[in-house]
Amino acid sequence: MSGAEAFRAETRAWLADNTLPGVRHQPEDPETAVWGGRRPYFANDDQRVWLERMVAKGWTVPEWPVEYGGAGLSAEEAKILTQEMRRIGARRPLYSLGIWMLGPALLKYGSEAQKREHLPRIARAEIRWAQGYSEPGAGSDLANIQTRGEDKGDHFLVNGSKIWTSSGDKADMIFALVRTEPDAPKHLGISFLLIDMADPGVTTRPIKLIAGDSPFTQTFFDDVAVSKDNVVGERGRGWDVTKYLLAHEREMIGSLPMSSMGEETLAARAVKALGREGLARSGTLRADILQYELDAWTMGIALERNGDLAKARQAAPTAASVLKLFGTELNKRRSELLMSVEGVAGADARGIAARDWLYAPTTTIAGGSSEIQLNILAKRALGLPGA
Repeated sequence: MSGAEAFRAETRAWLADNTLPGVRHQPEDPETAVWGGRRPYFANDDQRVWLERMVAKGWTVPEWPVEYGGAGLSAEEAKILTQEMRRIGARRPLYSLGIWMLGPALLKYGSEAQKREHLPRIARAEIRWAQGYSEPGAGSDLANIQTRGEDKGDHFLVNGSKIWTSSGDKADMIFALVRTEPDAPKHLGISFLLIDMADPGVTTRPIKLIAGDSPFTQTFFDDVAVSKDNVVGERGRGWDVTKYLLAHEREMIGSLPMSSMGEETLAARAVKALGREGLARSGTLRADILQYELDAWTMGIALERNGDLAKARQAAPTAASVLKLFGTELNKRRSELLMSVEGVAGADARGIAARDWLYAPTTTIAGGSSEIQLNILAKRALGLPGA
């Protein structure tokens, strides 16, 4: 038996003994997911026990080094773990911007002290992070931020605001772009700061969306003192960290069609809602669902291949933009098809299908709009001249 086969057998046995019923075959719904933090929420006790067991194994962040809370697994072993979890319908133990976005940036740019302070707490679900990038006047032109950090010796005094802060009212800390060098060119005057949301001067205001819920907030900083120890990377070179983090964010957003349906395919949902005879009578809907399923399957392969290339440091610089663009448009198609399948019942604004349909267009804006991704690809991939 090879090393990979032995690891698969061990992983399969461990999951069989430790994956509780309350975390099997559950839809990947962010509202009932475990986000951790200082005020953790668990939809059921099984989620709490599942998280504790996965944390003890280092499997919330399996590829991170052991000293930072991970398991030190190889890329192949981490892939096997994911495959075995999907095989039994085990949901992720932890949703976390700290895992998906900040963690990779800290591993690459953080000081050793920052890594040891923040990464284990991310892995243990002790801190919930928010992202402070966009501002009311700096969305597509992200480098045009106006939130400023005034040098006060051992700390910066931060003033300004961020908008579209996902779960800003629930987060414990925020990683934010702050202009600390007012006289430098706009891409060179930005620092990447870690700010505690409990610090004096930090407040949030919910932004209600058409779907009826409020996953976003506007975040305000009024004379917030932030230690210079909380600068990730070089002062004034936060744009380097930002670009690296955005690549992870765009790939994560692009993977939404693969995760939001859980185990159930759109085709299976259609059969359940319409019955085989009902679906047979709608040739156009069948063709659209088939095309979606083929495209989703292709997207899954592309994500897996890009992950392997990234680990080998061979990924194309524009790969994240391609995946984000295609994945979010695919996500919109999925939500529209789901509404077609559900029919009148799906139009209930309180239902998952309707809320998903109303929310789906926001994914084409978050993390850099589809238009921005097209511009990036036109210039950097195709070499087309600017306007």
